[in-house]
Amino acid sequence: MVTVQPKALFANMNQSSQNRRRALQTLGLTAGAALLNSKTSGMNVSKKPNQAFKYSLNMSTIRGQKLGFIKEIQTAAAAGFTSVEIWLDTFQVFLQNGGSTIEAKKVIEGLGVTVENAIGFAEWIVDDEEKRKDALSQLERQMDLLAKIGCHRIAAPPSGATGLPVIDLDVITERYRAILELGNRSGVIPMAEMWGGSHNLKTISQVLYVAAASGHKNALILLDAFHIYKGESSLESLPFVGKSAIEVFHINDYPTGISPNKISEPDRVYPGDGIAPLKQMLQLIKNPEKPIVLSLEVFNETYYKQDALQVAKTGLAKMKAITEGI
Repeated sequence: MVTVQPKALFANMNQSSQNRRRALQTLGLTAGAALLNSKTSGMNVSKKPNQAFKYSLNMSTIRGQKLGFIKEIQTAAAAGFTSVEIWLDTFQVFLQNGGSTIEAKKVIEGLGVTVENAIGFAEWIVDDEEKRKDALSQLERQMDLLAKIGCHRIAAPPSGATGLPVIDLDVITERYRAILELGNRSGVIPMAEMWGGSHNLKTISQVLYVAAASGHKNALILLDAFHIYKGESSLESLPFVGKSAIEVFHINDYPTGISPNKISEPDRVYPGDGIAPLKQMLQLIKNPEKPIVLSLEVFNETYYKQDALQVAKTGLAKMKAITEGI
């Protein structure tokens, strides 16, 4: 049995930062006094607290409109998003049709957008050794492409292993560590993604174990409001995740009256339009040290029939509404 080493994931607050804050409070320095003294002391007392969340558009939300890679980025920016999650298949179609990473990066930077993460389905987790070997080669190529457009994360879901058998968590841990090491070369971090409908990496506790047991400084997990419900994870598990283990969270909602074993991807709705305890979830994952990327991920066929820009604008407005006061 691999010993869980949570230190890399459950980071303590910086003690020296606390000491500085206490010192300022003890001295009774106000912002005005600090400004008066700045010429002689050289102190930098400007404190701009991190906003709790960054709002991102997962391209699943407008995927049904079939806009293509560049148009998706443009639509997200026009709606007011400064962060996005791209899908690798759409990006690769763009490249196959004559596009380049240079062109893509120019568009992305020109619009002031950050690509926070990429959605891919390499079968890194499977028992089949040949498939797993191919998946690692696939991941390496994808990571190299993503690094060229400034994306430093990639989803690592249990693709290919959603059915039985259940793979031992220590075996999954070894395989996850292998792709973390692979990511070291390009600077792109694979995030162990939980899928509530899968037999493997189904719950918060399972992805948390894999990340912690990997003992790797870059280990991250990717959670999703829908999958927390689908996999029947307890919200009480969220405080154990640790602030450094989560950087991206897929936000969405789900309607009443559908049980976890019956609910499916197209049932997802805008945040606030369902019964998910989103405010409680977000309060539990909120990180005072840095903003969490909230990425809107829905697959709603009704939305796919609407104007993509209007869908994106609506989604952003509802994300902001649900996070108000958190």
